[in-house]
Amino acid sequence: MTSRRLGEIGPLSFSFDGKPYRGRDGDTLASALLANGVRLVGRSFKYHRPRGVWGFGAEEPNALFDVTENGKTTPNLRGTTELLRDGMALRSVNAAPTAASDRYGALDRLARFLPAGFYYKTFLWPDWHRFEPSIRNMAGLGRLDGAHQPAAEVATVSAQCDRLVIGAGPAGLTAARAAAGLGSVMLVDDRVLPGGSLLWCEAEVEGRAGPDWARSITDDLQAGGHTVLSRATAYGIYDHNLVAIWERRENLPDRVWRVRAKEIVVATGAIERPLVFADNDRPGVMSAEAGLYYLKRHDVLVGERVAVFTNNDSAYRTAGELARAGARVILADTRRQAGVVAPEGVELRMGASVEAVYGARGVEAVSMDKRRREADAVLVSGGFTPTVHLFCQNKGKLHYDEKLGALVPREPVEGMRVVGAANGAFGLDAALSDGAGEEALGETYGIAPLWPKSSGKSRQWIDFQNDVTLKDVELAARENFRSVEHLKRYTTLGMATDQGKTSNMNGLAAMAAITGQGIEATGTTTYRPPFTPVPLTAIAGRRRGELFNPVRRLPLEARHRAAGATFREYGGWLRPAWFGEGTKDEAVRREAERARETVAILDGSPLGKIEVMGPDAGRLADFNSYNTLSTLKPCRIRYGFMLTESGVVYDDGVSLKVADDHYLVSCSSGHVAGVYARLEEWRQDGFDPGRVFVHNATPQWATLTASGPRAKALVEALSLGVDLSDEALPHMAFAQGRFGAVPARVARVSFTGDRSYEISVPSRAAGALLDAMLEAGRPLDAGLMGSEALLLLRAEKGYLIAGKDTDGTTMPHDLGVSGPRSKRKDEFMGKRSLFTEEAERENRQQFVGLEAETLLPTGAHGVERVSEKRRSIGFVTSSYQSPTLKRPIALGLIERGLSRVGEEIELVHLGQTFRARISTPCAFDPEGVRLNA
Repeated sequence: MTSRRLGEIGPLSFSFDGKPYRGRDGDTLASALLANGVRLVGRSFKYHRPRGVWGFGAEEPNALFDVTENGKTTPNLRGTTELLRDGMALRSVNAAPTAASDRYGALDRLARFLPAGFYYKTFLWPDWHRFEPSIRNMAGLGRLDGAHQPAAEVATVSAQCDRLVIGAGPAGLTAARAAAGLGSVMLVDDRVLPGGSLLWCEAEVEGRAGPDWARSITDDLQAGGHTVLSRATAYGIYDHNLVAIWERRENLPDRVWRVRAKEIVVATGAIERPLVFADNDRPGVMSAEAGLYYLKRHDVLVGERVAVFTNNDSAYRTAGELARAGARVILADTRRQAGVVAPEGVELRMGASVEAVYGARGVEAVSMDKRRREADAVLVSGGFTPTVHLFCQNKGKLHYDEKLGALVPREPVEGMRVVGAANGAFGLDAALSDGAGEEALGETYGIAPLWPKSSGKSRQWIDFQNDVTLKDVELAARENFRSVEHLKRYTTLGMATDQGKTSNMNGLAAMAAITGQGIEATGTTTYRPPFTPVPLTAIAGRRRGELFNPVRRLPLEARHRAAGATFREYGGWLRPAWFGEGTKDEAVRREAERARETVAILDGSPLGKIEVMGPDAGRLADFNSYNTLSTLKPCRIRYGFMLTESGVVYDDGVSLKVADDHYLVSCSSGHVAGVYARLEEWRQDGFDPGRVFVHNATPQWATLTASGPRAKALVEALSLGVDLSDEALPHMAFAQGRFGAVPARVARVSFTGDRSYEISVPSRAAGALLDAMLEAGRPLDAGLMGSEALLLLRAEKGYLIAGKDTDGTTMPHDLGVSGPRSKRKDEFMGKRSLFTEEAERENRQQFVGLEAETLLPTGAHGVERVSEKRRSIGFVTSSYQSPTLKRPIALGLIERGLSRVGEEIELVHLGQTFRARISTPCAFDPEGVRLNA
């Protein structure tokens, strides 16, 4: 193949579909292939038609490659944004064995039998599953390399700034400079160098060459302490101005930034859209701006005999530059009059159109005004589509501007400003003015929109990647898939990695013409993140292997190990399950008996300690809880549930009222992150965030519990400065004291049914507190207790564990707690769901105890016989051999269980049959005498 590089081809070696080539430093994969005269770079998804490079950035629909480096293959890299490196091996996607000789290319001959939606109709008979394996094998573009498992090296960086500017073109640079004096600025751009179109469109700004002017602004920003990121793509905007940014770094792991900005400035530019004509998808047909870009940035002449086809003034610059570079250029302008002067050396034909392309594997000629013209490249410009994906992700709305032939932002979105070409301010002067916050000059670049029109039997391509033609849009309309969302799914228009960047406008304009309702009324599909494909490694970050769900560790882990603890994971925390020698059963029985007879010491540090503070703290605490908390007196504690929005029990726990404007929510260990997240979500979405604040203090505090008949004597010996009398500190109360030089909170709550005290101190003092408790407990026969004994003790009392003794349907009245449901008048999370038909169903599963002669297996199903068949009526949730009661105990969820106390039921498990009597959940000390013993 003939080189199309103006100058040296370059020192870097690479291969494409097994053939060797060379390229330059700074090349993209696409520019390197074009420089080597390679036009056919892949095959389309559906018909396997030949495809060439169309664009030069994220909008590229065709040039996707599986790239092998150092023996590892990464699929579906976009050739226009991926930088060339020495030794790369490129393979075309969706082609077998190569793009040039694809055995599936024959599918194009069957196109008339494979219109849009054919798979919905064709493979129903005799059975879809007969065709499914073959179809799935052909689906997709690139292929995964099973041996390539990228390391978990992508760091996640959280940042805040006053203004986040997305896009370092003329408008974005101007906006960033203007914002620099008003606070912190972060400027991000997906290219290596700042400047946007100034890098390939020669222009002076403020007396300096465009690239030099752009570089001076970024240098000044960095010198002023602001952040500038290159090769960084803002791919999604989420609630509360959270922007996700993927940053690629040479010789360093990628990073994902999570940025919250007071104001987001969207300066993402615009994408040149195709013109639609017969066989406009052939290799060699490309964006006019792309042709200019490859010439000015990479010294690549995309063709020697070039036809430029346009409906606006912007393509004139491209035609002139190509002619100056030595190409023979003919310019077909659909308009009768242009707004710019015809370039020197260019054959200009006004009122002319390209009707069709000739050449099976690439452009060989074009039909222009029904006359054949020799050409090896066709550069088209159908106008520009503002890149408004991020604006629309932030709930922005668009309107159609007739003068611009484009959908542009309609009304501002709070906390966001759109500037430059993304705002319809086309042209350098307009972009600079708009970026500076001044009135844009309103350049229209003389566009006369040319939307797709049916022209007989020829196929005109709208979506290059997904093989959607104008006829497919017409078929969708005939079959009443006229909504753009239905059009998208029926035809696959705008799906896959392209996400409609080059196809959506032509597709919706075609549907608008068919339905006669106008482009704005037709609307666009919903823009969802990510704007461009993002590697799963970037989204997952370092959450892989042991880091996928990192085990949380106690401050006293080393001390527990030294004491002979056996560790297990509970709710994501590595905690002592039991201590000492012997089997698990022996150790658990020993610890449970000590807790009932003397005093046991438990490490309860993972229990949630989430502070809710501020004037509206009581309102938020009440809304989060099934039980009212604001009616508590200060220094009192209340047990209750937290529900999901569907009314299901999410967690249980106690809440402490420190003051009218200060609450402490103590949830189960495994739900700390979830409870904190829901409190923070509702703080922001349902309350005035300036009047209530949520802080997760769980890691800052360690909690040690003394439980048993001698617990009070042990705590008294610690000299915490707290009156432990029952009058001063009754059950479900707490007091503030001191442990040496640090604060200590003493809460009288129990999860065992015996008198218990939870002592919380700063984590740094946990070791000293444990030493003091062991020393004070020595004459009291105190000892350490693990989680397994605690679980047994709570089951004796009938205390539930959310997620173990409840399931995804359990509501509070199923647990015998119906007071708030019937009495509370204010709103709380899940309230309305407690009164649905499902919630009122009589045969709901309810929390009960189960008495049996033998130990029941956890998970055993209660059954009843209906017409000689057995039907499940619930199951066993917890089951233990009680050393205190000297018999088995069990808890379960059984249909109508609360009204069936005393009834005997049958249970089955793995072929075994058991009998049990339904009882109340509490099997030990039902009067609660021991809480005050």
